[in-house]
Amino acid sequence: MNSSSFLARRTLLVAGALTLAGCGFELRKAPVFAFKSIAVNGGTVVVNLLRRNLQAAGTVIVMPANEVQTAEVVFDMLGEDRGQRVVSTNSAGQVRELELQLTVRFRLRTQAGKELISAGEIQQRRDITYNETNALAKEGEQQLLYRDMQGDIVQQVMRQLAAVKAL
Repeated sequence: MNSSSFLARRTLLVAGALTLAGCGFELRKAPVFAFKSIAVNGGTVVVNLLRRNLQAAGTVIVMPANEVQTAEVVFDMLGEDRGQRVVSTNSAGQVRELELQLTVRFRLRTQAGKELISAGEIQQRRDITYNETNALAKEGEQQLLYRDMQGDIVQQVMRQLAAVKAL
């Protein structure tokens, strides 16, 4: 290998490394919240996932249920609804495809009652094929899809909590 070829390869390697360094790629960091402590009201699966994610972030203290009055902000779960609707049927009128829906309603407020995130909702939908002969397997698949939707909703809630800039 001659020196000019080696130098050209080395230059390309350095140029590629500099390009990647300047592209803005950065590993996801823990969210930074405007509050130091939060009380999360409710007992649903989504609420439990949210508590776990907030604790895992390590940047906010999740208050236990008996110490709600000492938290800076309160997350209220206003409702969680699951539903499904028929998307398509075959010529015999049998269901072939369903749409699963999960809707979560919530708000974030201070102890004084000031709303930081007004009552709103997040909705997730997933399509699933259906076959009567595999009803048990399809039930398991539905549960997996609902769990996936719950995780997605929790991530969206986390982003909304991080978007609060001032109390």
